[in-house]
Amino acid sequence: MTEQSQVIKIHPEDNVMVCLQDMKKGDQLHVDGNSITLLEDISSGHKVAIQPIKEGTDIIKYGFPIGHATENIEVGAFVHSHNVKTNLKGELDYTFTPNDAEFAIQEGDSLPTFKGYRRENGSVGVRNEIWIINTVGCINKTAENLVKMANKTLQAENVDGVQHFAHPYGCSQLGDDLTYTQKILGNLVHHPNAGGVLVLGLGCENNYIDLFKEAIGDYNPDRVKFLSVQMVDDEMEEGLELIDELVQYANGFTREDVPVSELKIGLKCGGSDGLSGITANPLVGAFSDKLIGYGGSTVLTEVPEMFGAETILMNRAKDEKTFNEIVHLINDFKHYFIKYEQPVYENPSPGNKKGGITTLEEKSLGCVQKGGFAPVNDILPYGGRVEKKGLSLLQGPGNDLVSVTALAASGCQIVLFTTGRGTPFGGPTPTVKISTNTALAERKKNWIDFNAGKLVENVPMGELVEEFFSYLVDVASGNKETNNEIFGFKEIAIFKDGVTM
Repeated sequence: MTEQSQVIKIHPEDNVMVCLQDMKKGDQLHVDGNSITLLEDISSGHKVAIQPIKEGTDIIKYGFPIGHATENIEVGAFVHSHNVKTNLKGELDYTFTPNDAEFAIQEGDSLPTFKGYRRENGSVGVRNEIWIINTVGCINKTAENLVKMANKTLQAENVDGVQHFAHPYGCSQLGDDLTYTQKILGNLVHHPNAGGVLVLGLGCENNYIDLFKEAIGDYNPDRVKFLSVQMVDDEMEEGLELIDELVQYANGFTREDVPVSELKIGLKCGGSDGLSGITANPLVGAFSDKLIGYGGSTVLTEVPEMFGAETILMNRAKDEKTFNEIVHLINDFKHYFIKYEQPVYENPSPGNKKGGITTLEEKSLGCVQKGGFAPVNDILPYGGRVEKKGLSLLQGPGNDLVSVTALAASGCQIVLFTTGRGTPFGGPTPTVKISTNTALAERKKNWIDFNAGKLVENVPMGELVEEFFSYLVDVASGNKETNNEIFGFKEIAIFKDGVTM
């Protein structure tokens, strides 16, 4: 870093630097022993040229090309979408070039622990809630009213509350869309954060209860109850009775010491800015490596935001079979764009661009840092569940609601969500919002849970990783609630790719 609180040069080979505060035309910077005069105003998170860059020459950030100059760019000039274009195009061929770096896993009785709920099937939850999973969107309000009534009278020392997650699906769906809905909802039924589950059906939907039971598979009838509201006279009375039975069952679970190797943590970013790849995403990557080093699991999704940085992940595949699975993961999502005649690389979003991200390569190189440096051990389809320890990649879009839901459905007890722009959104599980900059953390205290902006304020990475790891253990142990829990922001969304009848 150079000139604390002014600019940062991320990699020695970079020909741009990132402003850490709003800068004015004429401001002086001292970079690599040279003095640079800014030729125009540049906002925080945006890039300034520190070398002459000829038209057609690559813009280098993170040590990688993030696009090429569309005109000659002078030293001190603003570098952004007005003078930079992506290098990405179409489907690519890939060669497995494995990264031979060793990654140590710690084992034994000395692992850190958290206070979790050990379930009868051996899985571990970080909350002990009652979840209402409705098979169809027509009864969202019925579920909502049941939750309100149940929470008013809830008296159970070990139960953290009753929750439901509204969605518009489960009827008028065909093919893969119905399958996606059943997989996501079925996985939520099995989620270890739920001590008990009431599956609420209407009765005439495509995803009717008897069919949905096939998607759920084996279940404990003491833990999972079913109610079809068309089949009873008073669904509120019947529903409350079933919830009471579930509360009594779930109240039998208590927190106990569990090794952190039982944690499954989802990795997600949304509303990125120019500091995302400098602060929050590297912090999450360092946390991921630390947790995996203890034998835990993390899951990285948002496949379109791997485009342009996919080879970094491919070369960390544990073997050639996994490498080929990553290739299919990437190319299948490109085919999805192409099928609908949409440009594969039409990204970043307007909010991303306003925050300082110019091309998809730049965004992806920042995004994949959430996965740290651990080997990629498994590839999960959309609606898949975590089966292997270590780092897994999960098929899913960049959309915040859809991808966070997919992470929760994969079995992640907590989701880490980095953001430079901010969002109040939260998924079914504790959703930890991590700001890329201090200004956002101070302005949106009801949204942001942890400030990674300290990394550009002379707080060392090692120190902040320890602080963050301790914070996550507190969240997992129930000692701290995330803002999405405190303010009731718990939502789900399901991927859709077909006809609605």
